[in-house]
Formats: sequence, structure tokens, C-alpha cells
Amino acid sequence: MRVELVEAAVDPGALLSAFIAGRRETGAVVSFTGLARADGGETTALELEAYPGFTEAEIARIAAAAAERFGLQDALVVHRTGRIAPGEPIVFVAAAAAHRRAAFEAADHLMDFLKSRAPFWKKRHGPGGEAWIEPSAGDYRDAQRWERQETRRP
Repeated sequence: MRVELVEAAVDPGALLSAFIAGRRETGAVVSFTGLARADGGETTALELEAYPGFTEAEIARIAAAAAERFGLQDALVVHRTGRIAPGEPIVFVAAAAAHRRAAFEAADHLMDFLKSRAPFWKKRHGPGGEAWIEPSAGDYRDAQRWERQETRRP
């Protein structure tokens, strides 16, 4: 399991190519790339702050729990910090498993927890000024469903 916080732009295609290289016993890799949105012109930039060391450790804990729960062979989480323009990748998640269902569910699970529980501070910049962004009620509902749901393993 690997977790990286980076300020520089990321190339999801290169990350995915490196992640799948040499996998002879993996049956499925699922990846997700989240992009910063302009929100109809309301957002000209996002700014993400993290607490060095702590944020990575918390995401690694979430990834390790997902690996255990879904029987993952490997996972990768690369998350941007700093200033991010609309259209730029903000997060890349990849999950490798023997079977597709586990990889799909693990990637979904990881994103739900990143959106609702990862220790980031997110600020939106736009024509109307700056505003701190909190997870939405939907983000919390998405994460809560994993607390109620049994994991299906092949």
C-alpha cells in the first residue's frame, strides 16, 4: 500500500501504468481519478492543506483497512495538496485484487472515506471570494453505507 501527498500535477495514466506493471497474479485493477471542478465558474482554484505526517498516516490506515476488508493485493492513493485549478487531477486511487468486484468496491470505499474522513482542509477560491469547504451530507452518507454493508468476497 502506498500513499503520497504531492503538490505537483499528477499524470493518472503514468500512475496507472506504473501500478499495473509486472502484475502476474492480479485479476483486476480499478482506478479512479478525481478532478477539481469549476462549479459553473464559482471556483477558480481549490486549495488543499494537509498536516504532514498525520494526513499520510491516516490515509494509510484507511487503505490498510480497505486492503484487509476487500482482500486487496495492493493499493495506491496519490492526493494533491496546494493550489489546484479546475480540470486538474486532485486525487488518484488504484486498487489491485484477484477479482474485479473486490477491486471496484475497494476503490469506491477508499474514495468515500477520503471525501468524508481524510484530514484535509479545503478552500475554494472564486469570484465571490474564499470559502472553506466541508464534506457534504452526501459524502457522509456514502461513507456510512460501508458501516452497514457486509463485504462480498469471491
